[in-house]
Amino acid sequence: MKTLVLANQKGGVGKSAVATLLAHYFRKLGCRVLAIDLDHQGNFSDPLRKSQRVAVAEVPASALLTQANPVIPAADFVLVPADRDLSGLERQPSLHNDFANHLRGFLKAMDARFDVCLIDTNPNPDIRMIAALVSADFVLSPIQLNQEALDGVHALLNHPRVGVRKITSMLNPKLHLIGLLPVMVEANPFQRENFLQLVQKFHPILIPYGPKPGQYASMPRRSAVAEAQAEGLVLWEMKKTAARDAWREIEVAMVVIAKAVLDGVPTQTTPITPINGADHGPVAG
Repeated sequence: MKTLVLANQKGGVGKSAVATLLAHYFRKLGCRVLAIDLDHQGNFSDPLRKSQRVAVAEVPASALLTQANPVIPAADFVLVPADRDLSGLERQPSLHNDFANHLRGFLKAMDARFDVCLIDTNPNPDIRMIAALVSADFVLSPIQLNQEALDGVHALLNHPRVGVRKITSMLNPKLHLIGLLPVMVEANPFQRENFLQLVQKFHPILIPYGPKPGQYASMPRRSAVAEAQAEGLVLWEMKKTAARDAWREIEVAMVVIAKAVLDGVPTQTTPITPINGADHGPVAG
């Protein structure tokens, strides 16, 4: 089983929508999928529940950290949903090591049952994110194209507790950064300028999907994605032309991310120092 964590230390960036799309896409590929929602807001849990395609575990996500050997349904697509108790775990520092060990033990026990585990995390850099990252194979960071988000890339890499560099060097050397995934991208001058800044500063940790300059995976802002999330629909199965058009734009990102996870070969190796380089040409999306 390959474990992919979605992480961003800023809320409202579309992280849960990316997680939901990936969950359904891995199922489309025939994978056995385990979905874990460690964000007490439950924005990953809700659309999966509404889709009625998952077996929902009776144990909540907090139990994966607080209990040994929790039991989940015998199915090929299982959701361990978010719950309110998740938000209180950080306030129990004496148990943090136990929390991380319990989650690691659970994921190890699930290794033969599933092909892919997707873990959506909360935006706060707390024990939930640490526990997920120390047991994961890959991390993906959806990011919006605004200055605050661009500044937040530094925290993703270098935060003293949950920075990918810290986790990789001290706690989980197998963790690889798939990269940054710009989401909610709009075709306007402001966002284009921010995208170009992102390319110039952080192109080593963007996700290439082709050999040409500027061919980096991204997701456009489309109302059909929000509609799919709200109603628990699978984007590419929606009958609206707008949904089919949105999927055609998004599919390239799903393909390259899924390939990295399933092949076990990340698009990026361990995080490297951002390079201030030349303009890499037109940016896709």
